[in-house]
Amino acid sequence: MDNPTRSRRSRSAVLQAALAIIARDGPGRLTLEALAREAGMSKGGLMHQYRSKAAVLLALLEHQLAYFDGFHSEQQAELGDRHPEAHLAADLATAREATSMPRSVAFAILAAVAEEPGMLSVIRDRAAERLAGIRAEAADPELATLRWLAAQGLVHGMLLGVSPLEAEERERLFARLMDADRWRLAAPP
Repeated sequence: MDNPTRSRRSRSAVLQAALAIIARDGPGRLTLEALAREAGMSKGGLMHQYRSKAAVLLALLEHQLAYFDGFHSEQQAELGDRHPEAHLAADLATAREATSMPRSVAFAILAAVAEEPGMLSVIRDRAAERLAGIRAEAADPELATLRWLAAQGLVHGMLLGVSPLEAEERERLFARLMDADRWRLAAPP
């Protein structure tokens, strides 16, 4: 096996180990020593891939953002030009997908942000870019913003573990947010 392939596998093993530790033991137990042990490598081997815990957390965050970006792009491609609010519909579907992820992923994102608050800028910049696209295509930019913010509230409530909603109710609410016909009736004359 060549070095780039081995390095890619090692990095992937570390990220999977981080998710396992966070899910099993909580984000506070994520240490370089625990990561090396869980990934089955030496601490030196781990540090060759990631210089610090913050670097591992940033890689976890980037991994999740890449997943959601891909999901969002697939949703938009599926909708194409036939949907009048393709950006909003894709973003609502992506938010719904985020609520279906295992809690370990949510903890990983929260751990990354708690460890390095500067990482919030990556998320904030992406949200601003998406919202600008949503507003630009919407017949009613304020209504589109409200729908987007409602979906974000559902996601963040789940991420923080403070949502009183069961998964079934959250799904019904997402279905209502995503039903564009229902919202067209609410649009101003």
